[in-house]
Amino acid sequence: MATLPNPLPTLAADPSGRALGLHLPAGALVDTTDEGPWHEPLLWRADERAVPGGWTALEPARRTGLLPVVLDVGDGHGEPDRWELMPGEMSYPGDHDAEEVLAEFWEEYAGDAEAWPGLAGPGPQHHARDQEQDHDQDQDHDQDQDPDAVATRVADSLLADGGPLKAPHLALVPARRSADIPTAIGWTGPANHQGDTARLSAVLRSWEDRFGIRVVALGFDHLLVSVAAPPATLAEAEALAAEHVAFCPATIGPDGDPTLRAYAEHRILAQPTWHFWWD
Repeated sequence: MATLPNPLPTLAADPSGRALGLHLPAGALVDTTDEGPWHEPLLWRADERAVPGGWTALEPARRTGLLPVVLDVGDGHGEPDRWELMPGEMSYPGDHDAEEVLAEFWEEYAGDAEAWPGLAGPGPQHHARDQEQDHDQDQDHDQDQDPDAVATRVADSLLADGGPLKAPHLALVPARRSADIPTAIGWTGPANHQGDTARLSAVLRSWEDRFGIRVVALGFDHLLVSVAAPPATLAEAEALAAEHVAFCPATIGPDGDPTLRAYAEHRILAQPTWHFWWD
């Protein structure tokens, strides 16, 4: 697997990032994993709580191969160095087919899913190609939405006073694309569902291509993405809801919406963010 050079070691001697053409606030490099220090930094994290506008200030880092993300360190699990990061256990997202991953997840969890009203029926693989075709035919409503611009707006809304994150801090991660951020840091939030986060990143890549998603926020066990081109019809949203359930079973049932249709209506249809969480 070809990997990009990691610019983060430069920040050890130059914390301001000037050598990379950046002007970073005070922060720290994180190389702590569940098995001890990693051979290179996994991410850079700002010391101070993030505020609106902070994401925009980090945008120039993209040209160096560093992508912004918001880390929520206030959910009782502490800083990222306590998140049981395991980069050595992750494969490469490009080695996995998103449709196959979703089909396998659906098959594994369909038995439990059928106990919830409205969920039994064809899995995500049944709809994937038709859904992609329908989405291609109905994109006029969102063609003017730039995914990175939408991510910036979503980040600002998350970082505003009264936002949903308890202690958000901005971070930079060396990654080829936004969907790979969880895998790049060895994030194990979905470990009870899937131990190799690269398989989830493969699905995120598919959503990145089809719906313009960006990984905007990560907590110890939750993930939030911005969506530049969400489904505009209930039929498309309901088909995508099956993918969401395969990706994160908690979206439907006791902790989520009671049916696929309800979830599609309330959480997917024309929504600029999708939120996932794992136990």
